[in-house]
Amino acid sequence: MPGPYKGQVVRVHSDKSIDSSTARVNRAVVKQMLSAGMQSLTGHTRDEDCWSRFISPRDVIGIKVNCSGAPHIMSSPEIVAGIVENLMAVGVPGEQICIYERFEGQLKSVGYTRFVPAGVQTWAAENGPRGSLLGYDPNTYVEVDFFGEEDTRSFMSRRVADTFTKIINVPKMKEHQAAGVTGCLKNISYGNFSNVDRSHRFSKTNTYSFIGTLASVEPIPTKTVLNIMDGLSGVWHAGPFSEYPQFRFYPKQIMFGTDPVAMDHMLIDVIEAKRKAEGAPSIFDRSPAHIGRDNSNPNFNHYIREPGHVEYASRLGLGVYDTNQIKLKVIEL
Repeated sequence: MPGPYKGQVVRVHSDKSIDSSTARVNRAVVKQMLSAGMQSLTGHTRDEDCWSRFISPRDVIGIKVNCSGAPHIMSSPEIVAGIVENLMAVGVPGEQICIYERFEGQLKSVGYTRFVPAGVQTWAAENGPRGSLLGYDPNTYVEVDFFGEEDTRSFMSRRVADTFTKIINVPKMKEHQAAGVTGCLKNISYGNFSNVDRSHRFSKTNTYSFIGTLASVEPIPTKTVLNIMDGLSGVWHAGPFSEYPQFRFYPKQIMFGTDPVAMDHMLIDVIEAKRKAEGAPSIFDRSPAHIGRDNSNPNFNHYIREPGHVEYASRLGLGVYDTNQIKLKVIEL
């Protein structure tokens, strides 16, 4: 990261991609969107050439999904299945592809194995009791004391540290009560480390700097070669979970890029536009008057959000934040 397409984002939109009333995804349309997005990003006209730009048959691929809003809002199985199909088409065996997440319960609730060929793996860093460290690498960690907590280390997922040679990041388009948004950066940082919730225990959080700090720890920047953001559906308030149907919406889009900062800036624009349309405060709002525990009211939030974490990550060299330097290409199908 930010990869060969620094400052570039491709957004593919199709009204036919998902039914807003039933949330049923059109797998055939998603396949077309994946093809159009990858061809536009890379400039190639054959799908195999697009994916070969990033992947070889020798690679062991981790597909980092986001399942915290399941069963309603998660990295769509149809998109993940389309990614797997393209990886296998360039010669990657199913046994070398792994769909992974931090928590086993969230991952299993989606049922990705029903959508992909036999042999494709699934794996969770915490597949036993919540808080178990067995799925994390004891030698790769970030140590920071936020508020005098007893456990000051966050360890990297074991397979990220020592097994995967390439990672494809598949975040979901969501607001986040502490970070502002859940996008590429948060999915690849908080989704790959233990003990991260301590950064948002209080209304004033430490998410502003912690997200980018984690995302910049090797080998994450080197191994994360592609970001495909699922915006078929999303959450505009009370994220990252999806307890309230009234806060789900349907952007009907997928974004592509290698620059997580540029993509997350585009995500901020989407969430801000939706919140403005709904008459809700900006995610940049820092008024104490809007701090409250009632998640069902879009005027209140548990924390002072920190969407500035995206710009902060740009200062760590993870991508381009300046709108004037971001090249956005929009495709309508």
